[in-house]
Amino acid sequence: MAADRAGGVQSLERAFDLLERMAEAGGEVGLSELSASSGLPLPTIHRLMRTLVACGGVRQQPNRRYALGPRLIRLGESASRLLGTWARPYLAELVEATGETANMALLDGDEVVYVAQVPSRHSMRMFTEVGRRVLPHSTGVGKALLAAVPPDRVRALLARTGMPAATGRTITDPEAFLAELDRVRGLGYAVDDSEQEVGVRCLAVGVPDSPTPAAISVSGPAGRLTEAATDKIVPVLQDVARELSHALSAHGTSAG
Repeated sequence: MAADRAGGVQSLERAFDLLERMAEAGGEVGLSELSASSGLPLPTIHRLMRTLVACGGVRQQPNRRYALGPRLIRLGESASRLLGTWARPYLAELVEATGETANMALLDGDEVVYVAQVPSRHSMRMFTEVGRRVLPHSTGVGKALLAAVPPDRVRALLARTGMPAATGRTITDPEAFLAELDRVRGLGYAVDDSEQEVGVRCLAVGVPDSPTPAAISVSGPAGRLTEAATDKIVPVLQDVARELSHALSAHGTSAG
């Protein structure tokens, strides 16, 4: 019985690992690719994938490759909402400390989706609807998220989405954008300087060790988010990102 329980737990761990590898590969893979990346033998992967297909978590394509299934969408949406709920007190802390609107966003496929926001008390403030989706190349949170992604995968993402200009300041060249990501990694934070919306400046950092790629930001009129304000706001952003990271880790391990 103990061996059965251990085997069941191991199968669950392996199934989750395969789902994560599929997501990292863009959502669709072949069995041989999964075997090569996971180190598991093909018969084991085939058995796990059959189970995941039966549960609706994975579907088999006509070309015999496997893709993430529609049943995961509802789970993902619920998890995103919950992540946003956990983040709100930390975003409120950011608003209290900086006076500007605070946001949390996730990388979902090739897009950035905003999952939480706490607005500034200023009458002139930024407002981004929770659930809004944008392309990452023109946003501070998108830059913060993609700075943690290998350059070849960033290039592939940009090739899929294109790089439309939201404003005259949007970076629309892949190599210039990759250079910007190098700058983000060096500075420890990302800046959107009127690249998504004219007159709006945004400062963003990634949430370290988040269970899913996440970033937080503050945004406001460029006249308030000056270079001097940036020097004060960035350390606060980084501190809150670390606090949020610890909180998410605690939620993740509390069941154990």
